[in-house]
Amino acid sequence: MSIILKQVRVINPAQGMDRKCDLLIEAGTIKKIDGISAAEFKSAQVFEFENKICAPGFLDMHVHLREPGREDEETVETGCNAAAAGGFTAVACMPNTNPDIDSAEIVRFIKEKAKNHLVDVYPVAAASLGRKGEALSPMYELRDAGAVAFSDDGVAIKSAALLRHMFEYSKNFGMPIIEHCEDESLSDGAMNESFTSTILGLPAIPNVAEDIIVIRDIIMAEFTGGKIHIAHISSKNSVMFVSQAKAKGINVTAEVTPHHFTLTDESLKTFDTNFKMSPPLRSREDVDACIKGLRDGTIDCIASDHAPHSIEEKEMEFIYAPNGILGLETTLALTMGELIHKMILTLEQAIEKLSVNPRKILNLPVPEIKEGETANLTIFDPDLIWTADVSKFKSISKNSPFDKRLMTGKSIAVINKGRMFFDDRFFAI
Repeated sequence: MSIILKQVRVINPAQGMDRKCDLLIEAGTIKKIDGISAAEFKSAQVFEFENKICAPGFLDMHVHLREPGREDEETVETGCNAAAAGGFTAVACMPNTNPDIDSAEIVRFIKEKAKNHLVDVYPVAAASLGRKGEALSPMYELRDAGAVAFSDDGVAIKSAALLRHMFEYSKNFGMPIIEHCEDESLSDGAMNESFTSTILGLPAIPNVAEDIIVIRDIIMAEFTGGKIHIAHISSKNSVMFVSQAKAKGINVTAEVTPHHFTLTDESLKTFDTNFKMSPPLRSREDVDACIKGLRDGTIDCIASDHAPHSIEEKEMEFIYAPNGILGLETTLALTMGELIHKMILTLEQAIEKLSVNPRKILNLPVPEIKEGETANLTIFDPDLIWTADVSKFKSISKNSPFDKRLMTGKSIAVINKGRMFFDDRFFAI
């Protein structure tokens, strides 16, 4: 069938586009932008999207789908459903599955699982075999199978020597190393080292655990000419180091999660394990530095670090509970509420960080919104007020600290691969 998105505001920073118009979509392709005839209006399904924003489909470049190995927590399908509900038409899934994504067979397995879904899935492959930091993964084979980046996600690359070799291989095809920046010798704790950790009596992780690895990786990227991407940046000094590296022309990019620009370590006073993550929630000073980094362009993109965990695991004692929270279905709202409505970012800047920049980092084409192009779109209402309810989330797991939080901004629909998700259902267009 054909559909018309009526009087939607189309914003695509990559095209310098910001206009209100009607979009006619047929067989998954944008057929017309305005100039739609009365007959075409009559024969199409019309969606009244006035005051809604239409952007190139969002891509979350840091998602844990858990399959293979922990299908009790998430699967490729349920993760993609959560992504569509959250406003994403694509995700990059991290390699800490069981087995790890360190072979071409597992990359192809994940892509096969996702091939019929509206949401595109781009696997991030392990940088070392088994993510053990002992030997390189077969990087060329993984690239050829469809991997878009390399990471030992969950742990930092074990040694500078191994990181050097990873850069020397990956730079041959322009793919980034995505780094979980945390020195293991300093990270045997449950929360950020601060006055709050002293009061709570919890073992703590200092900011310098992150800073040391950020500095090491930046120096090695400069030495080798490699491409480094700092995952879930959280420390004020790390933001400063990335800014300085960019000023020197080093090939470094960074992402921040909504929880790291929204929450502080004072949230842990409740001992709620849904506030336990890695890197840990930091101080107000660190949060402010991340917000400043978003505003001035030091931080390139916003990623959820969607990390589903079972209820049984998260209900352990705080120090034993696993790190991580859900993020796919709350990222857009937290971006709108904490950054747009507080006038830290413009809508154009937010769309860059949710759609344009993640694709550039991963060497993926940015969807164009013009006649003849495949429709890959996110439609959202930046002003819609709603209450987060994890019991209604599409994810199998329910570990979110934002349950029952009043939110501003929500995805209305996503369109990709000739399919649309709207009104809680998928259908072909």
